[in-house]
Amino acid sequence: MLEKGFSKPTDRVLRLKQRIVDAVPYVESDRAVLVTQSYRETEDLPMVMRRAKALEKLLANLPVTIREDELIVGSLTKRTRSVQIYPEFSYSWVQDEFKTMGSRMADPFQIPEETARELEEAFLYWKGKTISELALSYMSDETKACLSNGVFAIGNYLNGGIGHVTVNYGKILNQGCTGVIAETVAAMTAMERSDPEYIKKQQFYQAIITVYSALIHFAERYEQKAREMAASEANPVRKAELLAIAENCLRVPKNGATNFYEALQSFWFVQLAIQTESNGHSVSPGRFDQYMYPFLKKDTISKEFAQELLDSLWVKFNDLNKTRDQISAQAFAGYQCFQNLCVGGQDEEGFDATNEISYMCMEATAHVRLTSPSFSMRVWQGTPDEFLLRACEVARLGLGVPAMYNDEVIIPALVNRGVTLRDARTYSLIGCVEPTIPGKTDGWHDAAFFNIAKVLEITLNNGKLNGRQFGPVTGDVTTFSSMDQLYQAYTAQMSYFVNLLAEACNSMDYAHMERGKLPFLSGMIADCIGRGKCAQEGGATYNFTGPQAIGVADVGDSVYAIQKNVFEDKAITMKQLKDALDANFGYPVDPTNVNPDAAGANGAACSDVTEARVYEVVKKILSQNGSLDPAQLKTQIGSSLGAGSQVSGSYDDIRRILNRTPSFGNDIDEVDLVARRCAQIYCMEVQKYTNPRGGIFHAGMYPVSSNVLFGKDVAALPDGRLAKTPLADGVSPRAGRDHSGPTAAANSVAKLDHHIASNGTLYNQKFLPSAVAGDTGLKNFAAVIRSYFDHKGMHVQFNVIDRETLLDAQKHPENYKDLIVRVAGYSAQFVVLAKEVQDDIINRTAHSFS
Repeated sequence: MLEKGFSKPTDRVLRLKQRIVDAVPYVESDRAVLVTQSYRETEDLPMVMRRAKALEKLLANLPVTIREDELIVGSLTKRTRSVQIYPEFSYSWVQDEFKTMGSRMADPFQIPEETARELEEAFLYWKGKTISELALSYMSDETKACLSNGVFAIGNYLNGGIGHVTVNYGKILNQGCTGVIAETVAAMTAMERSDPEYIKKQQFYQAIITVYSALIHFAERYEQKAREMAASEANPVRKAELLAIAENCLRVPKNGATNFYEALQSFWFVQLAIQTESNGHSVSPGRFDQYMYPFLKKDTISKEFAQELLDSLWVKFNDLNKTRDQISAQAFAGYQCFQNLCVGGQDEEGFDATNEISYMCMEATAHVRLTSPSFSMRVWQGTPDEFLLRACEVARLGLGVPAMYNDEVIIPALVNRGVTLRDARTYSLIGCVEPTIPGKTDGWHDAAFFNIAKVLEITLNNGKLNGRQFGPVTGDVTTFSSMDQLYQAYTAQMSYFVNLLAEACNSMDYAHMERGKLPFLSGMIADCIGRGKCAQEGGATYNFTGPQAIGVADVGDSVYAIQKNVFEDKAITMKQLKDALDANFGYPVDPTNVNPDAAGANGAACSDVTEARVYEVVKKILSQNGSLDPAQLKTQIGSSLGAGSQVSGSYDDIRRILNRTPSFGNDIDEVDLVARRCAQIYCMEVQKYTNPRGGIFHAGMYPVSSNVLFGKDVAALPDGRLAKTPLADGVSPRAGRDHSGPTAAANSVAKLDHHIASNGTLYNQKFLPSAVAGDTGLKNFAAVIRSYFDHKGMHVQFNVIDRETLLDAQKHPENYKDLIVRVAGYSAQFVVLAKEVQDDIINRTAHSFS
């Protein structure tokens, strides 16, 4: 038998996990109050020192909490899985949601009245002083209009910190905070007073010394807390554990770790300090097996206790949380911080780097079965078959991990962006799917969501949106006589909107450079200390900006549908197609949000019956059935209206033609290469731009869960998609359109130019559990991955679950609190997702090998 199975987690780990699963997330006010006090006290200091003093105050005064059963300690909040607020980035959205955040559709957080009062008082200081306000002040009206109309969004960075980084964790594990302080003192001593940047660099160095000294004090507070708890602990086993915790906190992160347990604790203090300094998400542990293995290798710890410690850390990742505004929460649904932890791959010499901890991380994932860390593995030609098969065993548990990445694509893609070969071989993953060089990169991954489907909609309307000229005039598509004209128009619109996208990203960059300096983070990014500047000022070795495209398959299928049906087969005219799109193929524009009082608002949406009657019928159907997919809804509308009634016969004919058109995801070159070309147009426009840190823009293609959110901003498309329905996720085919099996779907995705999308691409596949069961299923599973990577696909991840289970979980969420699914570049508890995101996952094609 190939299958090895997984050992059982300890009772402690199960108890720790259950507290996470049962936790009700709250907003806490401690950080907001403290950071406001600090800023009031430091108004006469340079910004880098104000930031350092703020972190110093936080680490000295945030409540110290050691939770029951914990072996790895350190928490940002008193309550489990709760959050602090970061008003220096933004705050008005929190005020707006004081009464609604606890009941909103996605990621609700409870805000007690006392907490709201404390936050309200703190917020009085921040008007006109936040990073988001400064960023918006830099943007043109045209750029702001794009933000308001669903062309692109930067809410991820507009309302919060940047994150999206992997620091050099090994630096602290080996040298401790004292080592960083010594390095800083040496750099400060070596400065020449004639250097025109001497004063500025000196402030930066003093800031680093301040924050790393503060982390030493923070750990000492935990040491004292553990000793206090041990003194009153009656259980001798727990007493000994608390004393061991105290000894660890006394040793690390002040000094370098001497064993595996200390290394894990030191790592967690670093992770916590980064999150305390800035609320940016996707602070990713990177190549955890590489920097942790030396400590395990020289330790005498038992394998069982080492695994329990690792499992405990896996639970601890889930104690970190983040709240976002209600719109962003829909795009990032699932209480995720996107802490991407990576194993496997090559070392800098090009040899396989898999080690014992690589396998232990697989075991920890199987034991804990929670949404964090976002667990990833690197695959190359030298990856041991045993390791890949073990990963497939984890994947078929249904957790959506590990996500798998292809060294044979990512390494040359990074070299093409100016990264040295040795550095490129050490890449890790950030957040969802973004490659980075650990400890050397300020990557601004996930800098923006860019809706290429919206750009196509604007192209089809000659640059107009909602009746007004929004983009350049590129021609009435009904007069076009060739596909070349369509491509020229689409490229011109793309060029215009990508230019505004770059303006938005660079405005954010400047704002964070001025007001969001991060001295603690910068101390672990090369070569900030050597250059004497924060990462936000260009101190990193590699500086990128990475906006990602949404709607790749939708645009590809739509453009091919025009090519085939209008210009090749001449089955319909462009005028007929345009009329059908304008009428949303005869459907109510938003059947899930029916307003009978606005019966005339959607134009000629119905031909054979009055609009008011259609809305009346739709409202009744939805009240009885809840949300239905468009096909089900239309069937019931026709039935309810009576024999002979239609929603729109002529548009039905057009839509049937479009729906019969071959689609991306079935290994058809003529279709797939259109999708490739459309995606390349976006990527090549993006890479024309540079950022204020001296780096370049490079594109990605992945959605988080914003394909659902951004779909609400896109009208009907020529592939037959209805207005306001979800876009395809990542570079995956549209749900239900990849009907030729998993290999054909993977071959189509592999034909996209993943090398040029060097900020990452995301491919979701869904398998029926029966398809990957047993030895044969496991071998087939691994073979699909090897084949896809041989064809130069960049990334793939899997949901292994059946539709019936997901539907039952929707109906009976109380029975599925620990059901984990892959949303996009992350996993989440299925029952906490908004229903529209759940529906999107349910509707994805489930493959088998028959």
